[in-house]
Amino acid sequence: MNKLLTTFILTIYSLAMYGQDKITNELKNLSDNNQYDEIIKKHSAKSKDYSAKSLYYIGLAYYMKEDDNNCIKFMDLSINKDRNDPGPHYIKASTLNYMGKHNEAVQCFQTAINLKSDDSEFYNGIGLSYYELKNYELALENYKKATQQNRCPDSAYNMIGQIYSNLKQNDKALEAYYIAKSKIVKTSSSYSNTLFNIGLLEILNGNYEKAESAFGDVLKLDPTDYHCYSKLIQIYYHKKEYEKAKPFKDKLYEAYQKGLLKDHLKDMFCFDQFKWNGYSVKVFERYQNESKGDIYNKHIFYVTDKFDKLVLRVQTEFSPVSAELGGPKYLLCANKGATHYNPLIGFNDNFEYDNLKNQAIKLFETYIK
Repeated sequence: MNKLLTTFILTIYSLAMYGQDKITNELKNLSDNNQYDEIIKKHSAKSKDYSAKSLYYIGLAYYMKEDDNNCIKFMDLSINKDRNDPGPHYIKASTLNYMGKHNEAVQCFQTAINLKSDDSEFYNGIGLSYYELKNYELALENYKKATQQNRCPDSAYNMIGQIYSNLKQNDKALEAYYIAKSKIVKTSSSYSNTLFNIGLLEILNGNYEKAESAFGDVLKLDPTDYHCYSKLIQIYYHKKEYEKAKPFKDKLYEAYQKGLLKDHLKDMFCFDQFKWNGYSVKVFERYQNESKGDIYNKHIFYVTDKFDKLVLRVQTEFSPVSAELGGPKYLLCANKGATHYNPLIGFNDNFEYDNLKNQAIKLFETYIK
């Protein structure tokens, strides 16, 4: 080939490469500064001849904007131009996870791992895929691999504990959460989650002091974690330290008045749990008071069997008629299926919980056959 022609072709090629590098650098800078709308607006429509890396940055912008279909579209375009870059495979796999397409995600994560076998995020991602597919063995294997790499995400440590909990291997779960506690940064939200799970498992083990410490540490980090208030109340009721529970009850009532409570805490909170004759009993207190003058249930004992099926409910019922006539404010009643029982046992606000609990147990003995 003519030397002059060769030089001309190389010059044109170099200019094209320079142009691509310039676009890629621009896209990288925009991405690093979270300017995803600018990337999409300026580059997505004219990306036909862009490099694989440039297409990746456009797809990443769609990923950050939670536009799953366009994200996958541009990741596929990037992969078609360069199949050896693990980044597009990983982002595509993560998107497929969000879309609930976990089997497809596994294949993409595995490709990313084959290209780069020391990235903790890849193992963390495929671990989630297997977890959602309920393949706990492979999920556990990959989460453990994630913890063996540098810069392991907090979620991998927590998910190991979660999987052991799902498998009812509570001792291994507790051990895993204590490892997570030692690894996760204390300012991370995952750290609070780890402490909370430690508290739950320590309660199951009967280690109430350790559970109390764990939940107390959660509240030091987040005083608005109202689920912890309920757990601490349960601990103090188990230990019959009712006065220690009162400030936490007051906090829940205060949060209720301000409309700060969510989920099952919006209406009531659990303040005691215990076993009785092979049954599980959970005791709840509702925030509702007598200001409206309506009949309502205030304290509720739910008795469930080993299949978690409700077999009996015992509750204190506010009786406006009884209160108006100078009688007890609450009547202790029971419900079994569609049948309601009223054995005419009364209580007022200043009742002792041990007395209420003993009377409730007598109703268990009467109505559970």
